[in-house]
Amino acid sequence: MLLSEAWEKYQLDKKIEGYSALTIKTYCFQYNLLLRYFGNIDMNEFTTEKLKGYLVDAGGHLKPSSLGHRVRSIRSLFKWTYDEGFISKNPAAKLKEPKLGKRIPKFLSELEIEHLREACHTTMENAVFEFFYSTGCRIGEVVKLNRDDINFSTNSVIVHGKGDKEREVYFNTRCSLWLKRYLDERDDEDQCLFITDRRPKRRMSIDLMRYIIKRISSRAGIKKNIHPHQLRHSYATHMINNGAPLEVIQSLLGHEKSETTKIYAQLSGKLRQDFYSKYF
Repeated sequence: MLLSEAWEKYQLDKKIEGYSALTIKTYCFQYNLLLRYFGNIDMNEFTTEKLKGYLVDAGGHLKPSSLGHRVRSIRSLFKWTYDEGFISKNPAAKLKEPKLGKRIPKFLSELEIEHLREACHTTMENAVFEFFYSTGCRIGEVVKLNRDDINFSTNSVIVHGKGDKEREVYFNTRCSLWLKRYLDERDDEDQCLFITDRRPKRRMSIDLMRYIIKRISSRAGIKKNIHPHQLRHSYATHMINNGAPLEVIQSLLGHEKSETTKIYAQLSGKLRQDFYSKYF
C-alpha cells in the first residue's frame, strides 16, 4: 500500500471516529511533509531508521513541542496502518518524543485585563473578549458555537471540547450584557454566534478571532504577544487566586487529567506572595 493510499484510508477512519476537522487538518500537514520527504513510497519500505533520519533532517530546527507533535502524528498513522494489517511491522512504534521542560503558561494580571477591556472599541470586540475571558473556552470551541447554544437564563453554554466531549461552561453578567447587545445590533439571520463584519456575513474563523484579540491588545499598549488561549490561562489563574478548588477548574476547563490543571497552582503569584508575607 502506498503512503497516499494509507493516508486516505486513515483520515476517513479518523473522521468516522469523531476527530475534529482541525485535528485532521494538522495531521494532514504532517502527512504532506512526510510525502514531500520520502515520496509516495510503499508503506512497507519505511523503517525505524528512515523515520528517525527524517525527524533529524526535517525536524532538527523545531522546538521540542513541535517535534513531539510530529512524532505523535507519525506514530498514529503507522499504528493505524499496522493495526489494519496493511504492514507486517510498525516502524514508528519505538519513536520517542523529546523531553519537554515544564512550561508555566503565561497569563495576564487583572489590571491588564482591565486595560484590554478599555481598548475594545465595538460591541463585537467587547462580546468576543468577554466571552473568551469569562468562559475560559478554547478558540476551537468558540468558533463552532451558534446563537441557539447560548442559555441567557442560566448564563451558560454547552461547548464541544477535545474528542467532541461536551461540557457546560458559564459566563458572567458583564459578558451576558455585551453578548445580548451584540446579537441585538446584528441585522442578519445567521445562526452563528460570532460572524464577520464584512459581507457576505459568515462564521468568524479562528484566524480572525486571533486577529481581533491581537488588535485589542495593540490598542491597549500591552507589550505582550496576547492570544485567546492566554485569556484561558488568565481565567484559570484568577479563579485560583480567588480560592476556587482545582477540581472545579479542571471541570470548567475540560481537562482530562488533573495534572494539566495543577500547573495553574504554580502560576498563582498572589497566593504565594500572601503565604510568603504571612510565614516569613
